[in-house]
This record gives sequence, structure tokens and C-alpha cells, in this order.
Amino acid sequence: MTVSLRWTIDDLKLFPDDGKHREIIDGELYVSTQPHWHHQGVADQVAFALETWNRRTKAGRVRSAPGIIFAKDDAVAPDVVWISRERLKTALGQDGKLHGAPELVVEVLSFGKENEERDKELKLGLYSRRGVLEYWILDWRTRQVDVYRRQEAALRHTATLYADDTLTTPLLPGFACAVATLFEEIPTGDTVEEE
Repeated sequence: MTVSLRWTIDDLKLFPDDGKHREIIDGELYVSTQPHWHHQGVADQVAFALETWNRRTKAGRVRSAPGIIFAKDDAVAPDVVWISRERLKTALGQDGKLHGAPELVVEVLSFGKENEERDKELKLGLYSRRGVLEYWILDWRTRQVDVYRRQEAALRHTATLYADDTLTTPLLPGFACAVATLFEEIPTGDTVEEE
């Protein structure tokens, strides 16, 4: 009989503060290094676009890399989230972490098959099960945004947007962002080194 280890947030306290990024999805531990400079630049651009809209509307809060603890064995830190003021009242715990789903979650892909599978499959499934209303996956290498929206109780792919497109969402009335602006400081072609 094989017994597999199921990681929890309590186990994370045992690791040294070594700058590595640790997340737990369905009891599995995922460890990655700090993101690439361009990855962070794109995440910052998304956060800026959302915050610009949010300052006009005062509808919620935008945060970069917040801790979300859905359960002891489901704890992640997405690149950017937007959460409404109403939902924030019940989701934010005394520990300063979210314990409920924000309406919008954004991930910027990191290089590597394992990282891409985590964002495109495992996190998509987790966010879908936990009640996220919209999920954006940005790929700074291909300069595209994949949009997933809640339909029939699950997140479903609704659009792939490219540089000439504009990112809008019914979730944030009046929000509009030219996709090209999210990637404007990222070099093209062979000048980009892998993470």
C-alpha cells in the first residue's frame, strides 16, 4: 500500500525563508523561484490598469500576490486579484490572508511546462471550484490574454485576446484596457531569455 503525503499550510512553517514561492493545491506542494523581471512587469501593468479603474469606481480592492487560503490543503498566491468591497468583508481573515474567493484572479505564466500546467489546469480547476468569477492568464512571450468566465457553475474559456484587442469584462463595468499596454515594455524576439 502506498501512502502519499498531503501537504497543508501548517507544513509551510517548516521551510526556511529562502525566497522560494510555495503553493499547495489539493494537498500537493508546488515550489518555484522568484518570477522573471518581465513576468513581474506584466503583473504590475495589470494591477495598475485594474487600480486605475478601481480608483474611479471605488468598487473593491486590487492586490498583487495576496495569500489565499481556501482550505488547509489549498493555499495559493496568484499574481493579481480584484475583490469587491462586499466580498472582502467576509473573505479577509484576521491573519491578513483571503479565506474566500476574489471575483477576479490573474496569473502571468512562468516559463516551463510544470508552471504552465499549474496555471492552466490545476489553478483553473481550483479557482473554478472555489467560486472565482473570472480568471485571466497572461503570457508575456506570446503577448496574449486567455479569459475564463464563470458559466454554468464553472470557469470556461471565453476569449483569447492579442495585442490589437481590448480587454473588457462585464465583471468590472467600464473597465477597458488595450492588451498591447500590458506588454509594452517587454522586448520581442531573441532578446528575451528564459526564466
